[in-house]
Amino acid sequence: MRGKTKSFLLTAAALSALSMTSARAQDSGETAFRGLYKELVEINTTASQGSCTAAAQAMGARLKAAGFPDSDVRVVFPDEHPKAGALLATLHGKDPKAGAVLLLAHIDVVEAKREDWERDPFKLVEEGGYFYARGASDDKAMAAIFTDSLVRYKQEGFKPRRDLKLALTCGEEGGQFNSVPWLLEKYPEAMKADFALNEGDDSQLDDKGQPRLLGIQVGEKVYMDYTLEVTNAGGHSSRPVKDNAIYHLANGLARLGAYDFPIALNDATKGYYEQNARIEPDPEVAAAMRAMVKDPADAAAAAILARDPGRNSMMRTTCVATMVEAGHAPNALPQRAKANVNCRILPGNDPKVIRDQLEQIVADPAIKITLAADPDPVSPPPPLTPRIMAPATKVASKIWPGVPFIPAMLTGATDGRFTNAAGVPTYGLSGLMAGVDGDHIHGLNERIQVKALMNGRQFLYEVVRLYADGK
Repeated sequence: MRGKTKSFLLTAAALSALSMTSARAQDSGETAFRGLYKELVEINTTASQGSCTAAAQAMGARLKAAGFPDSDVRVVFPDEHPKAGALLATLHGKDPKAGAVLLLAHIDVVEAKREDWERDPFKLVEEGGYFYARGASDDKAMAAIFTDSLVRYKQEGFKPRRDLKLALTCGEEGGQFNSVPWLLEKYPEAMKADFALNEGDDSQLDDKGQPRLLGIQVGEKVYMDYTLEVTNAGGHSSRPVKDNAIYHLANGLARLGAYDFPIALNDATKGYYEQNARIEPDPEVAAAMRAMVKDPADAAAAAILARDPGRNSMMRTTCVATMVEAGHAPNALPQRAKANVNCRILPGNDPKVIRDQLEQIVADPAIKITLAADPDPVSPPPPLTPRIMAPATKVASKIWPGVPFIPAMLTGATDGRFTNAAGVPTYGLSGLMAGVDGDHIHGLNERIQVKALMNGRQFLYEVVRLYADGK
């Protein structure tokens, strides 16, 4: 009896020690990640005052400390933009003929004024189950996870079949320079890949902070601004005429405001409506989603879905007036009236063709319409294949059992527009679920749920590992 008791006690002690060791190892991994994440978030990378180069160098130092040779970690930037540095790094695979996986994330952030925020936007604060800071979500969460994953792979001695390439880039949020087109031109081998993972998946928590859906972004709309301008001779305001620049422009904009572009669903939007119908609490909306998938020409279903601006934007090209300016004096007829019209164009459509359509919609030859800038590259949505879906579904079902995995087309824009056009199919897949308030991305007091961040870390670590060893 004593012998058995002693043996049992020894076994219990050993198990306890093993459990404590395991807990410490697990905590060590999270603690290290928290330190990396904090360091990245607290480096100001705004276009006005920050430095992406400093952030890229800090993440590069993390990789080198984990054992990456200098030859596989580079911080690059053009001479004319010394603060717009990007980090390029590679974990080499065993099969040099296998295509690479590109891990793409931007490290620049939207501007943030300290006097407007409740907390210092460039100090990471953990409060009430959330991390608060500018970039806490967009997009330093993903950038930190990718960097952390490469550190873990290196420390574990993981030798993938494929190369894993990391590109932490600058300028996605605006400013004078976006490094992705420049990297594709100057460092094509570093950006070459079979496919890429990027932000933009619209994964969601419900109103109680619980996982609602995991998303994967497949394609995105094209951003394009158009200038609508009317000019004439003007004159004295005491002698008005019908040929008034403001009236021409106003009437044309009114016709545009009343117009709806035709519905055009692709595989991603069909999948979005089909699977959202299963979890949509409003029976009328759910029925409209099913009807839309069955017949995109169903006007009644389209009208129901169009009540929600996001759903409306997903099923058609949208154009909206966003800025106007007119006249030069309160007592003079206007010599000029000008408006900016912002269009979000369905993938695969030429912005120049949309300009021609705008001319038909405003129906006034006095309104001259021009592209406000050179158009972004246009490409069709990437294919949603089992090679992409199967590994992600496998990992997701373990972390979020029962949570639907839904494809969607992004109605905004990411750097994926450049990589897709360069022949690298790019998917928005992060596992980072945002709250019903969108986590205040681009707004005041940006945040991310701590649990959602850690779940996203686990998801990306595991799914990237599967992709790296896949065929």
